[in-house]
Amino acid sequence: MTKMRLKDKIALITGSARGIGRATAELFLKEGAIVIVSDIKDEEGNALVKNLKTNADYLHLDVGSEENWLKATEYITKKHGRLDILVNNAGITGVLESSGPWDAENSDLNSWEEVHRVNSTGVMLGCKYAIRLMKDKGGSIVNISSRSGVVGIPGAVAYASSKAAVRNHTKSVALHCAENGYKIRCNSVHPAAIMTPMWDAMLGEGEQRQQIIEDVEFGIPMGHFGEPIDVAYGILYLASDESKYVTGIELTIDGGILAGSEAKPRK
Repeated sequence: MTKMRLKDKIALITGSARGIGRATAELFLKEGAIVIVSDIKDEEGNALVKNLKTNADYLHLDVGSEENWLKATEYITKKHGRLDILVNNAGITGVLESSGPWDAENSDLNSWEEVHRVNSTGVMLGCKYAIRLMKDKGGSIVNISSRSGVVGIPGAVAYASSKAAVRNHTKSVALHCAENGYKIRCNSVHPAAIMTPMWDAMLGEGEQRQQIIEDVEFGIPMGHFGEPIDVAYGILYLASDESKYVTGIELTIDGGILAGSEAKPRK
C-alpha cells in the first residue's frame, strides 16, 4: 500500500511524455499528487494522461521558451492556484537534434546553442517561474542534471556543459530561496546509465546494440543499466516532505559509476 507521500500536492514535471519524466509522473500519481504532464511531444503526452485517467492533465511546454513558461504559470494559477513541486526533467543530448559534430574541437554551434537553450535555459526559466508560484507557501524544485555534469564528456561537450550548469544553478537557487526566507528547496539529481529512449541513438540495433550495452555495463559497478523508476524514487524523496531539511544537494543515481574510475566513458 502507498503511503501517499505527495497527497494533494500540485506537481509539474517537464519532459514527462516518456522516460524518467513519465516514470516520475506515474509514481507521483500513486503517491497522491495532482500531476501536470508537460512536453513538446503532444501526442505522447496526451496519450499518457488519457492512460493515467485521473488527477493528471497535459500541458504543452517548450522549456526553452519564456513565453511558454508565462502561459504555463497562468494556466497553473488559474486551475490550481499554486504549485508545490517542479521537476525540471526536460533535456536533450544534441545527438538527435543535430548532425554534429559534438566534440570539443569541432562542436557544431547550432547544436551547442539548442542543447543549452533546452537544458540550461529551460531549467533557469523553470526555477524562475516556480519561485514566483511557490514563494508564499513553499515547495520543492528538483532539477535533473547528470553524471555528465560532474565529469568531462569529450564526445558530447554541449550536453556535459549544460548539465554542469544545471548542477551549479541548483545551488544558486537553493541559497537564494533560503536567504530570502522562502520555504522552497532546490536539489539536483544526477542519473547515469539509465535505460531510456535517449540511449536509442547511441546503442543502435541488433547485435551492435547488445554489444554496446555489454560494454557500458562492464563499466558499471552494479553491473547493469538502471531503470527510469530508479531515478523516479530519488526524485520522489526530494519532492516529498521527508526531505524538508535538504536543499542544494546532488543525488547521484548511477549504479556506482562516480564512485570509481569508470566515471569518464570510454570512446
